Amino acid sequence: MRRRPTQAEAQLWSRLRGRQLDGLKFRRQHIIAGYIADLYCPAIHLAVEVDGPHHQWQRQQDEFRTEVLAHCGVRVVRVCVDAVMNHLDDVIRYIRRVIAQDAAELKHWMSMF
Repeated sequence: MRRRPTQAEAQLWSRLRGRQLDGLKFRRQHIIAGYIADLYCPAIHLAVEVDGPHHQWQRQQDEFRTEVLAHCGVRVVRVCVDAVMNHLDDVIRYIRRVIAQDAAELKHWMSMF
């Protein structure tokens, strides 16, 4: 998979690699708890999964995987292939919003102590 990513994964990777997204380093095909995340940012514990059509038949497995990763402290963001292929800028904005929301929640919780 690493040598032959899907076209959507390759497109998204082209926008996340080299710290292009707010200086954050992403990795491709990163193993976490025995699962391979399509893209992963270790600094903020964020996995980005590019879901193709086959994911509609494996929802239970995807939900279980997301729960396992959550127990490891990893937030999973799922984006569909069509969105990546046809609206990549919107996908990048969505990922940025998730990152900003996570930062705001963390700041809120830290202010309580």
